[in-house]
Amino acid sequence: MKLRPLYCDQLTHALPSLVGLSKDKDLILLAETKQEATYVKHHKKKLIFQFSAMRHFAEELKSDGYQVRYVTLDCPKNRGSFYQEIFRAIKELPIQEVIVTKPGEYRQYQDMLKLKKECAVPFEILDDDRFFIREQEFLDWEKEQKNLLMEHFYRMMRKKTGILMNGKEPVEGVWNLDKENRKTLPKDLTTPKPIQFKPDQITQDVITLVKKHFPNHFGDAEPFHFAVTAKDSQKAFDYFVKHHLQHFGDYQDTMKEGQPFLFHSIISPYINAGLLDPKKVCAKVERAYKSGKVPLNAAEGFIRQILGWREFIRGVYWKFMPHYAENNVMDCKEPLPDFYWTGNTKMNCIHQVVKMTKEEAYSHHIQRLMVTGNFALLANCNPKDVHEWYLAVYADAYEWVELPNTIGMALYADGGIVATKPYISSGAYINRMSDYCKNCHYNVKEKFGEKACPFNSLYWYFIIKHEERFDKNPRMKLPYRNLAKMDQQHVNKIVEQAEQFLESLK
Repeated sequence: MKLRPLYCDQLTHALPSLVGLSKDKDLILLAETKQEATYVKHHKKKLIFQFSAMRHFAEELKSDGYQVRYVTLDCPKNRGSFYQEIFRAIKELPIQEVIVTKPGEYRQYQDMLKLKKECAVPFEILDDDRFFIREQEFLDWEKEQKNLLMEHFYRMMRKKTGILMNGKEPVEGVWNLDKENRKTLPKDLTTPKPIQFKPDQITQDVITLVKKHFPNHFGDAEPFHFAVTAKDSQKAFDYFVKHHLQHFGDYQDTMKEGQPFLFHSIISPYINAGLLDPKKVCAKVERAYKSGKVPLNAAEGFIRQILGWREFIRGVYWKFMPHYAENNVMDCKEPLPDFYWTGNTKMNCIHQVVKMTKEEAYSHHIQRLMVTGNFALLANCNPKDVHEWYLAVYADAYEWVELPNTIGMALYADGGIVATKPYISSGAYINRMSDYCKNCHYNVKEKFGEKACPFNSLYWYFIIKHEERFDKNPRMKLPYRNLAKMDQQHVNKIVEQAEQFLESLK
């Protein structure tokens, strides 16, 4: 008998380790383990989604006639880690070989390499082919680059796949329409809610389980409305393409109080868990563009996130791990403020994003980058703390995709491997892209005093403090040109305002 273990983000029938699966001679192993649930305190909704999706996938396999060994979290024999559950299966059953697809996270991969050495039976680790590009292909491409730029990678991927291409040229003669993704939301434009799914009995059982075993984990368990099967995940994506995609390109960077989803697809948890195929997702969006149903900036903006950014981030992760996780080039040491967990802050933008995250295990990329990430960088927060927060609180967060986005993009802690500049802003950007400021305790237009928006002084404090590091960065010329025009008295006032606020966080 061959044992074929599956991680919680490998829930697809097309997984390499499930190819050639025998109903008589193979056994599939899935396990809910305390180690995976608690190595960071994952959001309750994230755990519910993972466990319920695993249970539904196991039922699909069983209904198709395959043998499945499913270990629930509360099983008396559960050893607490996937590593030990594989060992237990080998000990208790006549296993002759183990076949596993390479895990998505570095620590899991190290476990599998250790198991391969320690197991008394043959142990095969197959490459994960659910991405557009293999890890080695990324490394080969990277060796030929002077700078590791996502835009260069994205263009290579467009050419490689032929997506949104006319021969060797991009459709409509443009590669990237990022500048057309930043429009402000008109007051009279309605934003239809994404499709939501009522929990079935399996999901209800999981909700009860998670509430019982992880009561102190961050986030609301209910109401729960994620898809937990491939079928429902496809329904959610089809609904997005029909009702939201046409406006996604214009308003994907917009933030609005009380509307957590706007025109976003909310399918990243499904893609990252294996319930949706990223190749089929991009193909459907491309067809919507070619048929005239959606404009290019919508299709390109969406596809760029998957074909470009998602693939690029995975390549960065596997190239630079394990040392990448320790990056902290600016020696940021402050702990993450408590309001990242409670939402109790007078800064309405932070309050709104944390509240949304607590309720939905979701916020979109600009909320993550330019609100919570922006503040964490300006407040000198320890990258490890910030990384563990992002990994814990979002349903789509697995380390391979979350870590480079946090360490590299949000915090610039890697010194510029991922981002070409620090992504920081004053309150003006948040005011331009959201309606958060109108209901805030602070005044976004004030720079000094008790009512001044903290982002304003913190932004310039960062610019002042890191002048030696960034004044030669071509993308930072404007703020340093403006800094040079300030008199010393004004600079001193900024420093005093920022330091007083930072002290108030302690």
